[in-house]
Amino acid sequence: MNNMENASAFQHQQIKVEGVSLHVVSNTCTHKPPVLFLHGFPENWQSFDVIMTGLQTDFHVIALDLPGIGQSEKIAGNDKKTIATYVKGVIDALGLSEVTLVGHDVGGMIAYAYLHTYPNELAKAVIMNVAVPAIDPWARVKQNPNVWHFRFNTIPDLPETLVMDRQRPFFDYFFNTISAKPDQITEQARNTYAGAYTGYDALRTAFEWYRAFPQDEKDNEATKDQTITTPVLYLRGEHEYGNMDEYLNGFRSGGLANIQGQLITGSGHYAPDEAPGDVVRLLKEFLR
Repeated sequence: MNNMENASAFQHQQIKVEGVSLHVVSNTCTHKPPVLFLHGFPENWQSFDVIMTGLQTDFHVIALDLPGIGQSEKIAGNDKKTIATYVKGVIDALGLSEVTLVGHDVGGMIAYAYLHTYPNELAKAVIMNVAVPAIDPWARVKQNPNVWHFRFNTIPDLPETLVMDRQRPFFDYFFNTISAKPDQITEQARNTYAGAYTGYDALRTAFEWYRAFPQDEKDNEATKDQTITTPVLYLRGEHEYGNMDEYLNGFRSGGLANIQGQLITGSGHYAPDEAPGDVVRLLKEFLR
């Protein structure tokens, strides 16, 4: 079960990247191999707190609030390649090398963009619970009526108007419908996530991630011929839409030459919340 009390075990700092203050959370094991976590929608860094706790003995675990979310300031662009440059800025500011980047949902899209923007620089990467713009089966995912929010979230201004001050019930819809174990996403966790998007700017940032999909598609199309040899693990929940092999073949066609996949038994879309123990185990196996 996700326990936000773990958050107190980590140190917090604000790191400036290109003049933007980003909220970064980590343990103090700076001599251990670094693992950097990128959250998705509609969460913040704390979606990884239990996983970070499970890994902190053996790794230097780091997470950040994505630009514009929680305690991180917003940036001008919300396409995933641009966000990846700020992730690179955090890595450089912390003096990290041989980093494993772990991204869930939108964070997974950013991890994919990072792999192609800074090719073969990462030690390893993990992409979790996400379809990536322009990468098969993206076209079919966009047409899935159960993914209606892809279109809704891109409408100019309307989502902000309807969701402002109603973040918690809007987010609950996703936690309750695309997870297999909604009870694992506790009241405390849900309130924490909603709190990270309380301000209008944070809410707008989240919808801008979706409005940037056309640019993400162009960027990812442009790099499909680029071969990335970095070892990549793709994780999906057992109860998520789609076939694992289809996703893996899509990633290989997108240039990820060294990718493997694992299903998270019994999990839906929010695997870091639903099955943190299984995620820790799979990460340890991959990072070993």
